[in-house]
Amino acid sequence: MMMTPDEIAGLIPAEKARFRSPIPTQAISSDEFLPGVQTPKQKEFENRIKEIGTTLAKHQGIPRRRFFQSAAGMAAAFLAMNDTFGPLYSVSHAEAATPELANERSALLKDQFIMDMHTHFLRDDTRLEGFVRSREAVGKASWNPALVGKPQTLDDLKFANYFKEVYLDSDTKVALISGSGSEDPRDWFLTNAMKAQARESVNQGSGTKRMFSHAIFMPGMPGWLEKAEADYENLKPDSFKGYTIGDNTNKQLSKHPWRLDDEKLLYPFYEKLAKWSKAKPSLANVCVHKGLYPPSITQQYPHLLAYAKVDDVAKAAKDWPQLNFVIYHSAFRYTGGTWDIGWEQFRQSGRIDWVTDLAQIPQKTGVTNVYGDLGQIFAQSTIAEPRLCAAMLGQLIQGLGADHVVWGTDAIWTGSPQWQIEALRRLEIPEDMQKKYGFNPLGVADGPVKRAIFGENSARLYHFTAAQRAALMTDKVALAKVNYDQYGDGRTNLRYGYMQA
Repeated sequence: MMMTPDEIAGLIPAEKARFRSPIPTQAISSDEFLPGVQTPKQKEFENRIKEIGTTLAKHQGIPRRRFFQSAAGMAAAFLAMNDTFGPLYSVSHAEAATPELANERSALLKDQFIMDMHTHFLRDDTRLEGFVRSREAVGKASWNPALVGKPQTLDDLKFANYFKEVYLDSDTKVALISGSGSEDPRDWFLTNAMKAQARESVNQGSGTKRMFSHAIFMPGMPGWLEKAEADYENLKPDSFKGYTIGDNTNKQLSKHPWRLDDEKLLYPFYEKLAKWSKAKPSLANVCVHKGLYPPSITQQYPHLLAYAKVDDVAKAAKDWPQLNFVIYHSAFRYTGGTWDIGWEQFRQSGRIDWVTDLAQIPQKTGVTNVYGDLGQIFAQSTIAEPRLCAAMLGQLIQGLGADHVVWGTDAIWTGSPQWQIEALRRLEIPEDMQKKYGFNPLGVADGPVKRAIFGENSARLYHFTAAQRAALMTDKVALAKVNYDQYGDGRTNLRYGYMQA
């Protein structure tokens, strides 16, 4: 596991947080990295949103938790963000104080096309039991009497809750189920067959194309290329995804790291993708995990550092112009609460490891087939240092183009992605940053830049047609969501994983 049992023992389950804010008030992680402590700014935000929420909930005559489940409660959270971090988010006090105004805005945007191409859930027989052990520790310590002596499960991180939080609790229209492989077959989040099965279940149930699926490829593993060929033939994946550091779940077991530009190892695979994409165009998309390799991880696994960077992207992209290289997490290096390092680096140098390197590839090489994904980095930077979030978006759009940045949330690790959707809808790059760095504004919630990022770019990459988009408006999931919005309990504002006590 990426965190040790001792590290996990010092954390608490995020779903047991006492305060369920519409926007998380501190860093949350899966077992992939150690979450940072709540920063002073995050504590200030938490106190401010509690203050605003208490006042407005009392004014409306409803409990504060119920208020925070509403559109007005979400608006109140962004008011608190602006009060804490400066005016980065488009929101008014009237929207937070007047449910009718908040609901009207929500209704106007509910049909926005959002295609989330970076989501996860865990298999039923997972042995990644860190979440369970943490919940059991809470029961043993009697922190939560409801957990005392009660067997704990990972149900919240499995398919049923995933479907609820992605398709019913958010405005997401289409999602891609991703995963992570391992040297140990027992530690795959989902096997490739499981991802394909989930896709078929959702699409057959809806009667439309609501879900896409990855097949994980692991170069260097015995028989890996033959396995990819079998997955192509039998599972019909929508695209393939790989981790250049090898085993990301068990880094201590990683024996097969690889580079995108390894001609001997990878180019035969690219040749196959180019061939397969003639029949299924989306197979031209090579999705690659990069980044999320802060100093703490570097110290533990220095031999893998070279494989986490993006210095192998340009040559591969140039040699294979018929393929698209979609870099997950946009290669952002820092995570685990170290967002202040990223912000300070940008403030002093105008650089963000390794986002800047990724964004500069087109200018330096002339390639047009490199894309940046926002999974995890948007969620974490928004709550920790939104100025850095704005800077990353500014650099990615400036370097790759607004048509080469794609939406991903890494849900359901951070709960329903609705708060992330609202954050991007409302976020604007500050004017001083626009002037100093030449960044263009992001524009309004449903403007061309945000429409491109939310869905249009991925629709183009995955050849999702206008007819397919139109069919989503009246399919079985759409009807279920109408019923859920009317009679359901609403968002829980739960997050899953770990946080500092």
